[in-house]
Order: sequence, then structure tokens, then C-alpha cells
Amino acid sequence: MVGTTIEFYDFYAYGTAAANYFPRVFFSDKTNPTVALLLSLVTFAVAFLARPVGSLIFGHFGDSIGRKATLVVSLMTMGVATFLIGCLPGYDMWGVWAVLALCVCRFVQGIGLGGEWSGAALVATENAPADKRALYGSFPELGAPIGFFLCNGTYVLLELFNDDAAMLAWGWRVPFLLSSLLVVVGLLVRVHMEETITDKLDTAHDRLVRVHMEETPAFRAAQQDQRVVKAPALEVFRTSWRQVLQATFLVAVTYTLFYTLATWSLAWATKSDAQGGGGLGFSTKEYMTMLMVSVCVFALFIVLSCVFADRIGRRRVIIGSSVALLVFAALFPLLMNRAVVGVHNTAAAMLFLCLGFALMGIAFGPIGALLPELFSVNVRYTGSGIGYNIAAIVGAAFVPSVATWLSSHWGVGSVGLYLGVMALCCLVAILTCHETKNVDYMQ
Repeated sequence: MVGTTIEFYDFYAYGTAAANYFPRVFFSDKTNPTVALLLSLVTFAVAFLARPVGSLIFGHFGDSIGRKATLVVSLMTMGVATFLIGCLPGYDMWGVWAVLALCVCRFVQGIGLGGEWSGAALVATENAPADKRALYGSFPELGAPIGFFLCNGTYVLLELFNDDAAMLAWGWRVPFLLSSLLVVVGLLVRVHMEETITDKLDTAHDRLVRVHMEETPAFRAAQQDQRVVKAPALEVFRTSWRQVLQATFLVAVTYTLFYTLATWSLAWATKSDAQGGGGLGFSTKEYMTMLMVSVCVFALFIVLSCVFADRIGRRRVIIGSSVALLVFAALFPLLMNRAVVGVHNTAAAMLFLCLGFALMGIAFGPIGALLPELFSVNVRYTGSGIGYNIAAIVGAAFVPSVATWLSSHWGVGSVGLYLGVMALCCLVAILTCHETKNVDYMQ
């Protein structure tokens, strides 16, 4: 959970900056602010294109040499790239080279996160009791809302004590530079993960035992049985291509929903019509605060959905969330339409965010167990990682850009239609899956 929190913090810092500051730092918005915003959000997509590459690289080593070492390297990769983004000069100093350097750092960010989630999910679920895999799998999933909360909290504090000029000059850099401290914490947890526990040997003596993060029982068993394969990626596409497709569309809708809520709606609610927004009248600080409150709903529903997924099965929970998302997709445009709710309608915005993040938690929670359960242990890191990160391209890479373009041309209702199509794809994918709750996870 600590590792994924740091990785998602780094990743979200870029999304927030791309929606609010990068159009003016790295792109000129003087002639056409909407185009500048769209260009900024296109650079946001670069990392998603890199994530399948990261899943192939880290998946290969995760399935070949083990989960632990691979997770350490993925965290370092993300941390270095994020720190460097905070050091980059703007367009005024470097011109197009600044944009190119930004894209390179964003690409490396994507490679780092591409190897993170699947490894973290495997460490959690392969150490879990058979009847609590979804609950244990919820801990890496909680990294998403916690990282988002920390990222937005940092920006809100900065906005509180600095004006717009200061934020554009240096304030936007602070969350990126602070990530270096978080990475140190994450590395300490992963490299030297240990805690002191009391192991009672008998009634008279106690012993202190150091507990280190070790390889999972499932991977150690695969090593002992000589089931580790030399080319996990080739094996996945040879034996499990259908599961990769299922995984992709199971996850894609959660990405579409999240970046509709967290990135597109932030720009839509805080920018004027002339700037490519919806003119809802919120300041960046106000809307970020509402996002921080509603993301707590996200975290709560991740845990609740996982508890139910362990009781009634992953399939039923995902089917229910997909149907609910179809309804939400049809109704939410009303809550974000200025002609319907007016200007600065806090109640409507909070209803939109809380409903959206509750459904996000239900759809996202069981994924931590469901995706790894689709694959055999010798290709589990690679298979779940490829499916998860291709979903990032399908469901998220261009969501802010596409949603901004759709809403500026056909109104906010077209964004709801976009989300509805992705929810329908998820429903079809889960209907083609068998229930995985009781699969033999050691095989």
C-alpha cells in the first residue's frame, strides 16, 4: 500500500499540473487557451502509452527472478522521473526542448508505474488466506485514493498560501520535488521492510523476531516445481490472450471514470468557456478540496466492495458496478451542466463526485484479486500487468483530451455517452469470465 501510494501520488501530480499549470508553463495559451489545454493533456497521455512497455519489462523480471526486487526498481524508476519533472525549465527558457524533456520524463513515469501495480497486487494476494484474497488485494488498490489525497492536499496547501503567479513560477514544482522524500520512505519499506513482533515461545520466554518482505509462497512453489518460464510475455500471449483481453476491458472503465472525475471535471469546473471549460465558477482550490473529500468515499468503497467480493464472488460485484455505471453515465451530465445546476453549485458538484467515486471504488476494488486470478502463477505478474496497463491506454490515455474535445463541441452529455460505452465494454468482459473466487492460486 505504501509503495502504490507513492507511485500514484507521482502519477497524479502530473495530471493535476497538466490540467492547471502546464498549459501556461510549457505551452502558450495566449492565442488559443483551449488548444493549449488540449496539448497539455496530450502529454498526459504519454505515460499511458509507456505503461504496457513497463509491464513487459518488469513482468519479465517479476515472473523470472521474483516480485520483491522488481518492485524496488519500479519505485526508483518512477521517483527519479517525477523529481526531474519538477526541475525542468519552462517553454520560455528551453522552448520546444522543454516540451520534449517533459514527454521523456512522463514516458519514464509510465514505465515505472507499468511494473508497480501488478507486482504489488501479487505480493498482497499471494500472501493472503484463500478466503480473503480480495480484501488483501484492496491494500494496493488503496494506494490510488491515498496517493490522490496526498497529491491534491499538497496542491491545495500551495494554492492557499500562494497566488496564481507564484504557482506558475515555482509552486507547481513542489509536489514533484517532494516525491523524492516519499520515494526514500518507500525504498526503506521495501528494501528493509521489517517490524518487531513478539513471538511467545513458552510461558516464560519471549523472543523478538524480524519479519522481512519475502518472495510469495506461490512464486517460491513455482521455482521449486521448475514452472518458472524464461519468456513470460510469449507464454502469456500463447496461452492466455483471452484473459489479457478480459483484463483490459474489466479495468478500462475504471480509468475512464477516474480521469473523468479527477482531471477532466477539474478543468471543466474551474475554467471558463473561452478556456475550454464549462464555466461552473469554481476556483482550483475549491474543486481540489471537494475532490479530496470525495476520494475518501472512493477508499471506503474499495474496502467494502472487496469484503463483498470475498463473500459473494468477484463476478457479481463487477456486474453490479457495470450496470450502475451505465445509469450514472446517463445522469451525471445533468450535474455538470451549467444550464441545469447554475454556477458554483457545490451540492451538485459534490453529488457528482461522491457518486462517481463510490462507483469507482466498487468497480476498482475487486480488480486487485480478480486480474491475478485470471492467470497461472508462472505468468501472473506479466499477464495481469499487461492487461492492467493496456487498459490504461484504452481507458485513460486520452480521456482528458477526448472529454475536453467532446464537451467543447457537443456538450457535457457526450462525455456521459463516452463513459457509458466503456461501462458496456466492462459488462461484456465480466459476463465472459468465470468466477475466480475459488481458483487454486498456487497453480
